[in-house]
Amino acid sequence: MRGDIFMAKKMFREAVDAYTEGSQNDAVLLNKTGIAYHQMMDLRTARRYYERASKVNPEYAEAINNLGTVYYAGKSYRKAISQYKKALRYSPNSASIYSNLGTAFFARKDYKDASVAYEKALSLDPDVFESRNTRGVLLQERSVEERAKFHYYLAKTYAKAGADDRALLYIRKSIEEGFKDKKKFMEDSEFAKIRDLPEFKELMTLEPRVL
Repeated sequence: MRGDIFMAKKMFREAVDAYTEGSQNDAVLLNKTGIAYHQMMDLRTARRYYERASKVNPEYAEAINNLGTVYYAGKSYRKAISQYKKALRYSPNSASIYSNLGTAFFARKDYKDASVAYEKALSLDPDVFESRNTRGVLLQERSVEERAKFHYYLAKTYAKAGADDRALLYIRKSIEEGFKDKKKFMEDSEFAKIRDLPEFKELMTLEPRVL
């Protein structure tokens, strides 16, 4: 509990000290220790703790997912995908893990599989892409290099799910971040139902930001 309080205050070193006072055969504590090191950007040590947690409990989806985020941070996207898929075997209804899987596919420019994973994540939790809470036991990956394209695909995902307001929000974000292929918004079937909205028509007049 003291460790969790320190984590909430972003006192990660103190959290590590508190967690390591507990049992070193407790998968949850080992995983939380890994997250504390992860937040301090000590990914090598974080990985070691995630691996220890998954050895103590081989079906601990959160630790397996978090190990995937370490691989993702090191741009080992294939290994990250492998870990996320493994985690989903033990936690098949985790929207956050599906979101991470989609982001890893996206990083490999596998946009088709990324879209499938994002749609599944959204079906499990309509707010999965809006959550910013990384405390607790499971990390959700947010860093992508092609942000304009990433937000275009999120807009498609929301539009397909009928979440018009969020679709419009991410269309705006994608354009503002430099997405130049605006004809996709006029051609993609996912956007058909919102093309007559005044907000959509206004967005189509925006010029991409020069980055």
